[in-house]
Amino acid sequence: MTNADKRLTDGLLKAIKAERDGQSFYMMAANSSEDPKGREVFAMLAREEHEHMLFLKAHYDSIIKTGKLDSSVKLGKPTELSSMSPIFSESIKSRLGDAHYEMSALSIGIQLEHDAMKFYKVESEAAADPSVKKFYSELAKWETGHYRALLAQQDELKQDYWSEGGFSPF
Repeated sequence: MTNADKRLTDGLLKAIKAERDGQSFYMMAANSSEDPKGREVFAMLAREEHEHMLFLKAHYDSIIKTGKLDSSVKLGKPTELSSMSPIFSESIKSRLGDAHYEMSALSIGIQLEHDAMKFYKVESEAAADPSVKKFYSELAKWETGHYRALLAQQDELKQDYWSEGGFSPF
């Protein structure tokens, strides 16, 4: 196995674990959120993380067996999360002072997605093989979409949440 193949298999194993952890977290968030749209979106994010994990595992298995990525395995299209309130329903604002779990879930999800996005970008930039570069770049774009949706929701709710919770200095 070449150094490039070793880096790729090590990276794939790390990514598989991260996607599995993300899936577990989002399922926990889906099962715990009091917001109906939040439950639905967190469950969808868990499904997408599971799809990523299967996608990565198929490529890992292919690298081990053939020394190449499996060109027949496709990632699919990410779910669009770009509305004004991409994660939660508007009704969350009526109970925002008590939405501690949901706000924590946003923060943790943002960190998970940021770490995945950064990892995939670094691996894409480090790859010499164009197919590996494209592979990681596609994953980085997908995770960037998740990251932006979670961040947009947090930004929309943050000031009101801080004010309701007495965290705001003003």
